[in-house]
Amino acid sequence: MDIATLIGIVGALGLIVGAIATGGGLAGFIDIPSIVIVVGGTVMVAFITAPLKVVLGSMKVGMKAFFSSSPDPSENIRKLLELSETARRESLIALEKVSVPDAFMARGIMLIADGTEENLVRSVMQLDIDNMKTRHRRGMGVFKSMGTYAPAMGMIGTLVGLVQMLQNLDDPSSIGPAMAVALLTTFYGAVLSNVIFLPISNKLEQRSIEEANFMEITVEGVIGILNGEHPNILKEKLASFLEPKMRDGI
Repeated sequence: MDIATLIGIVGALGLIVGAIATGGGLAGFIDIPSIVIVVGGTVMVAFITAPLKVVLGSMKVGMKAFFSSSPDPSENIRKLLELSETARRESLIALEKVSVPDAFMARGIMLIADGTEENLVRSVMQLDIDNMKTRHRRGMGVFKSMGTYAPAMGMIGTLVGLVQMLQNLDDPSSIGPAMAVALLTTFYGAVLSNVIFLPISNKLEQRSIEEANFMEITVEGVIGILNGEHPNILKEKLASFLEPKMRDGI
């Protein structure tokens, strides 16, 4: 679980709720019709902007912001160096019998063990990376669009509330409460956009970058094994993907 995402969302909502509670109570900030307009309207607009399958799939992708940890590139490199040693001691064919827990790496190892040419190995593995990025972009796009449209739905709700308020100007005492309710939809839209949807979209983008970098390391490692590069040379090459402070741990 990514504890940072949970801390951020809970902390932001907690600060907002705490400020409301100390300023006069939560009851005045709860309005069911406003919630329906903003939440329901934002979800419905998401169905307009993307196919049903993509919207539903984005919910699964969104869970990566909470329940997915960053891959460990150092461990990835150590495994590749171990495979490189095996290939030098025995042969590429011997790699078929080696257990490789990462599915992407296992696919690359099987390709080189089967005698596949370098260009084809790189092409197949790069295609996997490109398809992964495409899937992630779809999920990020849904959350980004909801982050864009939630404030707009809030404004629509505010306009609806203002129209209803102006239709009852004969009762001046009702103007203040009606105006407060009208503004609640803008409040809901701003909170959903800036605390939920856009931050999750940004976290998913960061996750995608990390996963792509992890897979790029794997590609270069597999190609290095195929070309028979010395493990020390391969180590230096793959270490260039890491931050300097992480390189000593390989």
